[in-house]
Amino acid sequence: MNGLSASPRAALSGAMTDPFGRTISYLRVSVTDRCDLRCFYCMSEDMTFLPKADLLTLEELDRLCTAFIAKGVKKLRLTGGEPLVRRNVMTLVRSLSRHLSTGALNELTLTTNGTQLAKHARELADCGVRRINVSLDTLDPRKFREITRWGEIDKVLEGIEAARAAGLAVKINAVALKNLNEDELPELMRWAHGKGMGLTLIEVMPMGEIGSGRIDQYLPLSLVRARLAQQFTLTDLPESTGGPARYVSVAETGGKLGFITPMTHNFCESCNRVRITCTGTLHTCLGHEDASDLRKPLRASSDDLLLADAIDRAIGLKPKGHDFIIDRRHDRPSVSRHMSVTGG
Repeated sequence: MNGLSASPRAALSGAMTDPFGRTISYLRVSVTDRCDLRCFYCMSEDMTFLPKADLLTLEELDRLCTAFIAKGVKKLRLTGGEPLVRRNVMTLVRSLSRHLSTGALNELTLTTNGTQLAKHARELADCGVRRINVSLDTLDPRKFREITRWGEIDKVLEGIEAARAAGLAVKINAVALKNLNEDELPELMRWAHGKGMGLTLIEVMPMGEIGSGRIDQYLPLSLVRARLAQQFTLTDLPESTGGPARYVSVAETGGKLGFITPMTHNFCESCNRVRITCTGTLHTCLGHEDASDLRKPLRASSDDLLLADAIDRAIGLKPKGHDFIIDRRHDRPSVSRHMSVTGG
């Protein structure tokens, strides 16, 4: 249904369904492309960030998210860059929490590198955030600094403990990196599960020019799982959190382990999510160069009819699957934009 034929009420509400019958109920919003770390698989060391004037204001981000919630989004995740480095970002979190109170939104959450959590964990919990994802690839301080280029792991560990003390459920996200943290993954899992936290492993994705070959970083999770199965009893779980991860239970630790495998197993058939950048660009697929400008219709009118029409057109173009590929013949990014721009 397009905005020309739809009534205003219909355009502003109702489920979003893509051409392949998938209902879009999960929105990931990057509130900034900036980060206080420089993880080498995500960013180049000398990043050129967007001018602040190009970013949507917090009020515009609120309005944009609210429009998607009116159109059926039930899960909203704030991302970056690092979302908690955006100035006054907690005013956005607090404002969006009103949709939890009304029942229009089922979950408000975020993905963070953890460096700012000690300052914000309590307020996040007060705003109705119940669980968060923290990106952490190693427990070794030397490796952590190597991966992040200048990060201090103690800040992240302090943030994780602050989040747990505030009552937030924490899940650790770790990118599996060949010849760097692959031998440490069993220890990382034991540590996370020992603290009652889940762990999800992620394959390197071919996004953005970062100054080194993806094939040299890429570690297939099919191999990781086979190695783990030699030490642990892994049982497939049918559950899903609305994302791309596939989960197993680990008998020896009593915890849950997830695998996000865009390279070794295409997870697109059940994709229910879209992403918005901090400039108001909508990407319906992480692994495509598709882009729909929502900033222009957002600013063109005080009501949301033009915005709703733009959203409907974009959802109508959502591809069936991504184009990610990594091999010696394709040792280049499938998508030119950095993950920090798209939103993790």
